Amino acid sequence: MCGICGIVSSAGISPRSEAAVRAMTGTMTHRGPDGDGAFAAGPVRLAMRRLAIIDLTGGWQPLYNEDESLALVANGEVYNFVELRTALEARGHQFRTKSDCETVLHLYEEHGLDFVHHLRGMYAIALWDSRRKRLVIVRDRMGEKPVYLHERTAPGGAREIHFASEMKSLLSGGLIPFGLDPAGVHDFMHFQWVPEPRTAVAGVRKLPAGHMLIVDTDPWRVEQRCYWRMEDAPPIELRDGHTPGSLIREQLNHISELIIRSDVPVGVALSGGLDSSAIAALAAAKYPGTMHAFTVGYKGRPRQDERGMARELADHLRLPIHEIEVDVDEVVDTFPSLCGMRDDPIDDLAGHGYWAVSREARAHGVPVLLQGQGGDELFRGYPWVNAAMLASAQKAGLVGGSSGCGDPSLLKSLLPKGGTRNHLVDYAYSMAGAVQGWGRLMPDRGSPPEQLVFFNVHKTWQAGAYTAPRLYTPRFGERAIAHNPADFFTLPRPWLGGGFAGLGVAMTKLISEGYMLENGMAQGDRLAMANSVELRLPLVDYRLVETVIGLRKAHPDHQMPPKTWFKDAISDVVPEFVRNRRKRGFAPPWQEWGAALQTKYAPDLADGYLVGCGAMRAEVMARLVRPRGRFSPWRDALQKILVLEHWARAMSTAAASPIGEAALQSSGAAQER
Repeated sequence: MCGICGIVSSAGISPRSEAAVRAMTGTMTHRGPDGDGAFAAGPVRLAMRRLAIIDLTGGWQPLYNEDESLALVANGEVYNFVELRTALEARGHQFRTKSDCETVLHLYEEHGLDFVHHLRGMYAIALWDSRRKRLVIVRDRMGEKPVYLHERTAPGGAREIHFASEMKSLLSGGLIPFGLDPAGVHDFMHFQWVPEPRTAVAGVRKLPAGHMLIVDTDPWRVEQRCYWRMEDAPPIELRDGHTPGSLIREQLNHISELIIRSDVPVGVALSGGLDSSAIAALAAAKYPGTMHAFTVGYKGRPRQDERGMARELADHLRLPIHEIEVDVDEVVDTFPSLCGMRDDPIDDLAGHGYWAVSREARAHGVPVLLQGQGGDELFRGYPWVNAAMLASAQKAGLVGGSSGCGDPSLLKSLLPKGGTRNHLVDYAYSMAGAVQGWGRLMPDRGSPPEQLVFFNVHKTWQAGAYTAPRLYTPRFGERAIAHNPADFFTLPRPWLGGGFAGLGVAMTKLISEGYMLENGMAQGDRLAMANSVELRLPLVDYRLVETVIGLRKAHPDHQMPPKTWFKDAISDVVPEFVRNRRKRGFAPPWQEWGAALQTKYAPDLADGYLVGCGAMRAEVMARLVRPRGRFSPWRDALQKILVLEHWARAMSTAAASPIGEAALQSSGAAQER
């Protein structure tokens, strides 16, 4: 696990660009506290920071093939490296290290750009091919590991591409000016995160998950290529007595064996929920040592505190468990720094719990942490997604009913049997918006037929759609509103296939590439790595994802209770007292936290960064501090604005940092090869 960065140029690397790469590397020390490395060759400079997980003494990067015609820096883990290495050695390849990532070089020798189809894991890779004068940058299929990109024409006309694992790193090189992207901000105000490939920084984009960027330097040519899409998984018919649960269990068993490979201790983040409980049960049974569990709770033990439930399962599995208690004062004090750590503006107060758990794991000498992210997204665990699917089905004519918010079947899906208090609040929020006229549960019938009903059923979208245009200055708003955030859930008809099978796949794709990727996995990676902890997510393994998609294509599960397949798959390893718990969600005491944050930071908004840069109206920002009713959209908008304000301050500070002598004289200076 590492952080990587670099620059490739059509005219060679200038001394200033060399210094920029060193500065970018230094900004990512938290991603790799164990050392650094760099590579230089004519038009390219690559660098990395290392968190040693596999081959602690020998796996230093850059890594090279036998004749050093290939050089590689990588962030992440190749989970199936043992099997790959055995096959490659049988074909005559000679390895220099025991690193999992060295397999990538030899796969490239064997298969060229198709090497990526042999990898199972999470990774961001930069590989320099000196013979072809080609740089290949690759991001894993589900997007667990980040890659930020910036393309520019440098003074003198040279074409350049800059890349880094973190936005702060990319900006800290001093070559990229920081400015807000109006379309990215508009997305954030609707989603509370920014869908890729866009970012909220002008001129910076993300390499999408499942993509590679191929840069030929002589002559200069840039190609971005998609190598994997979940919707391409073939249908899976059930044969030989198999059930969806049994096929899913096969994949869970396999990834549980692969994902615990490590030369350092591996732990598990444990809540009271089904997903993390399943991961703990499956992984601990195969782990060769004693797996420690870590759980977070809140001062005063409010109803959201799940420590008791987590301890009950840990005792059942005989796992040592460590509890972390977070109080509101800590949340307020660390809020500005966590906004910057995330790299993207992400409005999710639960992130503080993720950060606290990884901090505690590191303090106990556990630098690898398993987490249950992905179960709700794959197995229909979110009520609002099920509501969106029903509304999309109505729009497509798959079921009867009106498109208005009074449709009984839609209301029933928004308020499912066994729903939690949070579901009731979300429902009431949406109803209040519809009544007050600042939001609606479904788009007009006039919306394009390709546009699914998706996040626009969520209270966050409705509040953003109402408040954002009223917050923007005229100039900023003109550019922001020209972008339609609903483009994210506008897909070619017939929506990746016919009927409910295609609709189910489309919804899984959207929730995975949207909320899970940009809210869950993005902040999970950044906040864990801020504590020098590698986060591993077994439930987003691509083979498991393809199995679920294939089953859903052949056997639509929209009429089953949520998570039926998953519960069947883990019924013998997760006790009944966990399987039958009412869904709670990983939610902190957000009302208390939100009120405290607004009291502390809202008074500074009127003369803050967003007003100063001309994005937001000073008079409207000043009014945000007024008390609001519980269902007011301005209450939701204020929390988003606080996140955006402190994120923007952090990014502008990173961009303004001087390169300085420390970067010019870095101990990680590259050697020409």
